[in-house]
Amino acid sequence: MFDYSNEIIMITGAIGQLGVVLAETFRAANAKLALVDRGEDRLKKTFPDLVDIPDYLMVDCADMMDQAAVEQAVKKAINHFGKIDVLVNTVGGFRAGQRLHETPLETWDSLLNLNARSVFIACQQVIPHMINQGSGKITNIAARPGIEGQPGMAAYSASKSAVLRLTESMSAELKDQGINVNCVIPGTIDTPKNRGELPEADFSTWVTPESLADVILFISSSAARDIHGAALPVYGRS
Repeated sequence: MFDYSNEIIMITGAIGQLGVVLAETFRAANAKLALVDRGEDRLKKTFPDLVDIPDYLMVDCADMMDQAAVEQAVKKAINHFGKIDVLVNTVGGFRAGQRLHETPLETWDSLLNLNARSVFIACQQVIPHMINQGSGKITNIAARPGIEGQPGMAAYSASKSAVLRLTESMSAELKDQGINVNCVIPGTIDTPKNRGELPEADFSTWVTPESLADVILFISSSAARDIHGAALPVYGRS
């Protein structure tokens, strides 16, 4: 349905459940990929068939909470491909179950860093290149608790609310410069981890990573050229 030939897609958190499916989805749409991960050699182990192919760049040892590391990752992609057309930020984390007054400060800091700081830094490093080229698409991953706080999720809700506000602010700043900034809001994603944590749930109502990747493929395409600052719910039937 979509042809991303000659477009460069940067995916952060590329070895995560969603990141892997996104890479496969964009690859099937003929995109060239810059895959980013903080580990060493994990990308090569996850994508062995892409090693040493010029259309695919693997950037490891890139901690998305470290501004200098992200700056270097973006430079590698720009030096290799000459541009970045699409940035998809999938790095994030989830922790819940404790009321606010029982939540360790470490949990607050960790979730704000994983979910909001990572988006802030990645976008900060990529946006100047998109401004220079006069075009670009940025897609972030929010969450339903970011719209309305839930019990036992104060830190997580706040961190995902920050992603929504960052998306809206960036969109307002960049929409007149040819750059679309949007986010998707998944329902419960059907992953082995979520199945293990919620074994009694009806998995058929959950959103598959493949379904979510298809939505991101659309929102990152020219077909979504008039969509700015959207928070697109992808709840499935959950």
